[in-house]
Amino acid sequence: MSASLLSLLRLLLLFSVVSLAPPRSAASGCGGGGGRPVVFNFGDSNSDTGGLAAGLGFPVNPPNGRSFFGRSTGRLCDGRLVIDFLCQSLNTSFLIPYLDSLAGSKFTNGANFAVVGSSTLPKYVPFSLNIQVMQFLHFKGRITELASAGSEVPVSVDEFTQALYMVDIGQNDLADSFSKNLTYSEVINTVPSIIGEIKTAIKTLYDQGARNFWVHNTGPLGCLPQKLSLVEKKDLDENGCLSSYNSAARIFNEGLLKLCQEMRSELADATITHVDIYAIKYDLIANASKYGFSSPLMTCCGNGGPPYNYNIRVTCGTPGCEACSNGSQHISWDGIHYTEAANSIIASKILSTAYSTPRTPLNFFFRRRHARVKCI
Repeated sequence: MSASLLSLLRLLLLFSVVSLAPPRSAASGCGGGGGRPVVFNFGDSNSDTGGLAAGLGFPVNPPNGRSFFGRSTGRLCDGRLVIDFLCQSLNTSFLIPYLDSLAGSKFTNGANFAVVGSSTLPKYVPFSLNIQVMQFLHFKGRITELASAGSEVPVSVDEFTQALYMVDIGQNDLADSFSKNLTYSEVINTVPSIIGEIKTAIKTLYDQGARNFWVHNTGPLGCLPQKLSLVEKKDLDENGCLSSYNSAARIFNEGLLKLCQEMRSELADATITHVDIYAIKYDLIANASKYGFSSPLMTCCGNGGPPYNYNIRVTCGTPGCEACSNGSQHISWDGIHYTEAANSIIASKILSTAYSTPRTPLNFFFRRRHARVKCI
């Protein structure tokens, strides 16, 4: 790893210390958790609530954010992401990006380490899953230091064990492999390495006291308008999606499900819930009219017109791009990410537990009585 890259990583890690100044109103380092929701999220743009904008100053321009926030918040969506709806279901606030130096004491319900474009590999490139876990370790270490010194901290030490750890990553690994013109077999050969990195991340978090994991598999990559518009030789299924891309996603998902099953046996006292996001999203596309959507493979915020309205040179938020008047009729917001309307349905299906293995309600992790918090 180059010296310049090492310097960048150190800078990014130190950058976030500003956010951990002792707050005026927060959980004491010796306080009780009381079962309140605390969530730590690791992932990519599907759950990035502003990390890219905060960490690199990358502009996420309007009309992103128009449907709910009325302004751009760094989310690649017209409104709320799936993770936002999940947080709302827990009656807790939206997760603040770890890299947001202006967050102050607002990490009281956890932190979001997800960043747009993240993947599991390469391992030491910002903001890979490995880097996100390293950032979490830094975050936890700083909290522990402050608590030991008697300072108030946004999250009590024992709440790190009681918290829910969400992992939603892998889509970019597969997409990047296809973009390098690898053969289908070569793409599939990368899957064990991706799964291995996710296993390492979960094991590292477990070794740090994490016990509650919520793992999303990846969606139907071949149904994204971006992929459909860029691939010349299209092997389409009955719903107009790229068969090879979706096949790769399913093989990855099979490996991820197997990993979750294995780690339930290996990690004592751990609860690992696997959620089949692929099934939820593919059903949404295959039965779009049932959910009130039209043109399921057509981008709302894009350029180029039918059939996909996606132009890699004129993407959402850039000059020349126009957004549809009613995003609630579209599944795809910008060709890669889903609209708030679609995310709302996806979240409701997640919360139903029908797509979870085992069928664990999200609030299960926070309605149990916890042991008295131990002072350090």
